[in-house]
Amino acid sequence: MPALCSYVQSWKQMPPGSNNAAVIWFLKSPAAEQPAALLPSSLPLCNNSGKSLSGRNTNWKAQQRQTHSNSLCCRSPSASPAPSGLFIPPEPDGRADVTSAEERLAGPMMMMVMMILLGGTHAMKGKRHSPGKSQYLKLHLKPSSCSAVTGGEAMNRVPLQQPQTCGPWELKERLGTGGFGNVTRWQNKDTEEQIALKQCRQELSERNKERWSLEIQIMKRLDHVNVVAAREVPQGMQKLVATNDLPLLAMEYCQGGDLRKYLNVLENCCGMREGSILILLRDISSALTYLHSKRIIHRDLKPENIVLQQGEKRLIHKIIDLGYAKELDQSSLCTSFVGTLQYLAPELIERQKYTVSVDYWSFGTLVFECITGFRPFLPTWQPVPWHNKVRLKNDNDIVVYESLSGDIRFSKNLPQPNNLNSLLSERLEKWLQLMLKWSPKERGKDPNNTPSDCFHQLESILQLKLVHVLNMMSAKILIYAISDDETVANLQLRIEKDTNIPAAHQELLLEAGLVLEPNALASQSAVDYMEVDGRRTDYTLVFLFDCSSCTYEPQFSPRILPENIRFIQKDPRISLPYSQLRRTCGQVWHTIRSLKEDWQRLQQGQKAAIMSLLRHNSTLSKQKIEMVSMYQRLTAKLNFFNTSLHIDMDKYNEQTATGIASEKLLSVWREMEQTALSCGQAQVTELEEEMMKLQPDIVDVQRQPWRSGETLDTLEGKAMELFRKLREKPRASALVWVSANVSKQRSGFPSSDQRMSGDGTETARLMVQAVQFYEKKLRDFYTVLSKTAMCRHRVMELLPKVEEVVQKLAESEQVLMGLQEKRQKELWDLLKIACSKVRSPVSGSPDGLRTPSSVPPLLTPRNSLQQQDESLVEESRTFESRLQSLLHETIQESESSMEMLKEWTWLRGEQSFSSDLS
Repeated sequence: MPALCSYVQSWKQMPPGSNNAAVIWFLKSPAAEQPAALLPSSLPLCNNSGKSLSGRNTNWKAQQRQTHSNSLCCRSPSASPAPSGLFIPPEPDGRADVTSAEERLAGPMMMMVMMILLGGTHAMKGKRHSPGKSQYLKLHLKPSSCSAVTGGEAMNRVPLQQPQTCGPWELKERLGTGGFGNVTRWQNKDTEEQIALKQCRQELSERNKERWSLEIQIMKRLDHVNVVAAREVPQGMQKLVATNDLPLLAMEYCQGGDLRKYLNVLENCCGMREGSILILLRDISSALTYLHSKRIIHRDLKPENIVLQQGEKRLIHKIIDLGYAKELDQSSLCTSFVGTLQYLAPELIERQKYTVSVDYWSFGTLVFECITGFRPFLPTWQPVPWHNKVRLKNDNDIVVYESLSGDIRFSKNLPQPNNLNSLLSERLEKWLQLMLKWSPKERGKDPNNTPSDCFHQLESILQLKLVHVLNMMSAKILIYAISDDETVANLQLRIEKDTNIPAAHQELLLEAGLVLEPNALASQSAVDYMEVDGRRTDYTLVFLFDCSSCTYEPQFSPRILPENIRFIQKDPRISLPYSQLRRTCGQVWHTIRSLKEDWQRLQQGQKAAIMSLLRHNSTLSKQKIEMVSMYQRLTAKLNFFNTSLHIDMDKYNEQTATGIASEKLLSVWREMEQTALSCGQAQVTELEEEMMKLQPDIVDVQRQPWRSGETLDTLEGKAMELFRKLREKPRASALVWVSANVSKQRSGFPSSDQRMSGDGTETARLMVQAVQFYEKKLRDFYTVLSKTAMCRHRVMELLPKVEEVVQKLAESEQVLMGLQEKRQKELWDLLKIACSKVRSPVSGSPDGLRTPSSVPPLLTPRNSLQQQDESLVEESRTFESRLQSLLHETIQESESSMEMLKEWTWLRGEQSFSSDLS
């Protein structure tokens, strides 16, 4: 206790002009101006009504000033009574603390009230300050929201002592206690419908009772999928549950918890996933547009007032806690103050008139936190120095932060790391610049564009159809916004401008190895987050390969690391405040996780390349089978043709001396033999050998380990565990927090945390190991990818060769069949000649038909005619015998040939060749 008093005494002796000092007021005893005894019973915690949280009234004079219980009042120090509420410092990393005020401030060490000076601070020596120079900003605890309808972290669930029923409705659990009352979950035993029943507490002030009634009225007349719906209070429930005459409020029960609970999930330490952000933007913008169309301002939009419900395909976000919503009057202006600091628009803090633009500020702040994991403007600062510093920002500044070196920096860009792609990041930066303008008149408006509110501009962002293209040459993702009718060919032209890879050399693959055809629509590869769960990381990717290249080299362009990581890499042993250490550790974990996801995407690209290779190899194998089959069939036909041709030629030679002879016919048959030999000279064997050599290489590529990034998994697990332990680090005692806070205020720091500082040695070591491993595996990866590309190149070279051979084999088969058909016709021509010679003068040559022997003279001597007749008869008899023998042999050979032709069914439909013997 003396230590605490010494801190207070040393603070009171600060020199005039000290800035950003916190004023600690002790309770004054009614009988004296000396500080009262610091006893637990002397200072019960108070709510906004001036009542203690335990139900006991306080002795503070603020209880007499009820009209100011929910406003920020500016008054002179001498005229300021002890405040009626407590300001709870926010979490060091910008997140609201889920611990209740009773848990954080209980005990004698917390019996004090924080009063924050607005403007320059003078030594507290009883001097009265003139208005405008030194003013007090009185802060009040806002009652906790109705987020208990979700069973989220903001309220503690209370187990039931005994079951309670009301007709078919059964009380399942007490979800917790909100600012206005208790919330319980009831379930219908017949229909299994669940509702959250909210009951108002008796000790609420009249002002809050009015707000309670207003919330019920508003809830009952709203009907929107993104606004929590009111339900009918079951019959008899009012008499059974209510402890006063105030009505009950029944609402739909959302099982997903509130957005604060979701943001507090470890993996969201650096912001939510891209899909989750887009879904949130669509849902909340739709809800706010609906409320504003109903002339309702929410005024207290924050993560605790957004709940999640699992839909059929994705999460649905719903706005809750309309107790502080304000209906617009005729002038569309409101002047009362309610809400939560950091999410409140500046005009609310300054007690100025305001419009719907206050919801723009809250929405922009909320979206920024969902993207980055922390609030945009000095999230750990006290309200007054926060207000003084943030008001200096330019209209386009969307973040004001304190660097590790202690500098205050303003920026127009979203800080890294986050999970947005480059295109969305750029678009949302411009949108946030509209939403976070300090001036309420300019907020939400873009002077450079045609008049349209911020929600229309947001809708244009949400309507974007994005195609994610992973360039396997550089391992970088390219983002393209496409239209509904844009073709893949047009997309390839855009890719050519960004990568210098000609469209003709581009191969765009899906993960299954399917090729995007140029005439297909590019929208088939676009990501539609409205149809999938935004929390998923396996969105559709298109993999870009350069077909003209067989060698892939890793491009080790310096990875842009977050500012905090770069800072600790320079000096890992430097001591960091807890909040900065925690954020840095979270960024290290996020960066290692991003490296792992990059590695997984590269493996997906390698898998797509192998699947494509296997598809081409399958086509090559089919062509090979067809080639071998055709070659074998052609070889069989060629053997038959040669055999039959040789038989025909041998038989022809046998009868040449005494039968029919034709040199032209014989030469044609010999040419057929040479032509048939050329038909069998295809490069089938060589191609088959090349394909056999290729197969082991393809098998070897497939054996490459898909899970070769286990080390990254291990490092990510260590970083996550380090961040988890750091986030769950127990808080120091209240006295340590007060002393640290006062000392920090004296040293110029606007805020502090009760947990101890530390260095970034371990986080820096994990970061270095992850980057080194990633670069090493990247070299190995591109070696395997180059082998895959080489195999693909060889396959693509063999495919046209095999196709050409198959075509030649088909042509050779047709030629061979034409030769066979032609020879068969020639044989029948010979038969006709032989048959015609029976009725004509005989000659040893077919030419005898065209050049008949000399005709004997008509008038000859009688004896000469008799001799000629006898010799002619004898010759005819001899020739008849020979002709019969020749005809018999010809008929037998023809019958044999016809029997063989019956098996040549493939001759049907073949084209005959028109080459002539002559």
